[in-house]
Amino acid sequence: MNQTTLAITDARTDDKTADKTDAATLSVYIETFGCQMNKADSENMLGLLDEIGYKQTSDVTAADLMILNTCAIREGAEDKVFSYLGYWRRVKLRRPGSLIAVGGCVAQDAGADLLKRVPYVDVVFGTHNLHRLPELVLKARSTKEKVVEVLQELPEDLPELPVIRQNSLSAWVSVIYGCDYNCTYCIVPYVRGREKSREPDVIEREVRELGQTGYAEVTLLGQNVTAYGHDLEPKIHLGHLLERLENVDGIKRVRFITGHPRDLQSGIIDAVARVSNACEYFHVPIQAGDDRTLRRMARGYNVDFYRRLVDEIRSKIPDAAITTDLIVGFPGETQDEFMNTINLVEEIGFDACNTAAYSPRPHTPASNWEAQVPDDEKYERLRFLNSVVSEVSHRRNKPYLDRVVEVLVEGRSEKSPERLTGRTRTNKLVNFVGSEELIGKLVDIRIEQANPWALRGSVHSGGQS
Repeated sequence: MNQTTLAITDARTDDKTADKTDAATLSVYIETFGCQMNKADSENMLGLLDEIGYKQTSDVTAADLMILNTCAIREGAEDKVFSYLGYWRRVKLRRPGSLIAVGGCVAQDAGADLLKRVPYVDVVFGTHNLHRLPELVLKARSTKEKVVEVLQELPEDLPELPVIRQNSLSAWVSVIYGCDYNCTYCIVPYVRGREKSREPDVIEREVRELGQTGYAEVTLLGQNVTAYGHDLEPKIHLGHLLERLENVDGIKRVRFITGHPRDLQSGIIDAVARVSNACEYFHVPIQAGDDRTLRRMARGYNVDFYRRLVDEIRSKIPDAAITTDLIVGFPGETQDEFMNTINLVEEIGFDACNTAAYSPRPHTPASNWEAQVPDDEKYERLRFLNSVVSEVSHRRNKPYLDRVVEVLVEGRSEKSPERLTGRTRTNKLVNFVGSEELIGKLVDIRIEQANPWALRGSVHSGGQS
């Protein structure tokens, strides 16, 4: 874990007594990098800051507080952080009194060292002390000093945080934090800590409130969501949570992402098959299709284990969509081992794959290994993998032609504003022509065109709710 346990500028006051009305007209802009967990964290940041008078703005140049919620999963994401901060420095110079704060995984990793590279940042906070953000901002504002606080572990009792959601239709709900695995390429356990589940009563209450306020869909989140409940007393699993959420008024769909294959036990698959509002969608990261590579990644399973897991899902839920994550160019990966990944994509028939070239991350064993694959070779493999993934995804989408599918309409398509867009229960993106009044509704769509990354269709007469 990060060696910076607590480094905070000395101040004479905790500043909790600061006049909240002073901030009544202040605004905050948040830029979020990374996964859905980071997006959920940003919604909590907005809720926390609202309590001390900061209102959200979509214009960074008008913000009194600029927050960068960072991701450290790949080197490119980290480089992007400093690019943004360079621009924000100019914004800050043009707006005297404005503050810059950096949170998320890069902040958790770097701690006070971050200020050596970006000394104009005012607040640095980690992933484990999100609940402390208002105090840190108030302190930086009142003392005009740098404030850095990075804790090693989550609080013993997880605080329930206010939230301002960025979507009025579908909501993120974090159910477990951290990861207990130690994959040799992954920085997540270092920056997110060990697994800690939220109590099911608290989660159910949050989801019921979402249903009461008009949300139709929730996505249960975790760095390893399929491990949910193993640390609770009595122990439960994610399937039990799905069962508790089945009859929540207003919630038509429940999804979950992302988990580890070893924790996707039969009870979870059975619950998805049985629970009426559980979506037939599984994101099951395999990372590589070669046994030697998986051993060196310390994934804890082999390809045959993964095959049997996919067979179990498809035998119990034939229409289920299965997506995955894949890394190419892992240190020491041979061309034959890479081709084993290619062959597995063809064999399994994934509905979609998140793909990436291996990126060495600090504090991970693989970053120091010899036999690092040259960048040009990594990216050539990535291009080939993506071409195969596209072909396989297209093949998986073609059976949807002429089928009528239920789509939760999310809004206008960004690429084609004349069309509406939404998703099936299996998380397929569907575009179609329709009126504004369909947004937020479940609509039956007849599929007329199947592309690798999306489906296209038209409203089926008589089908909406």
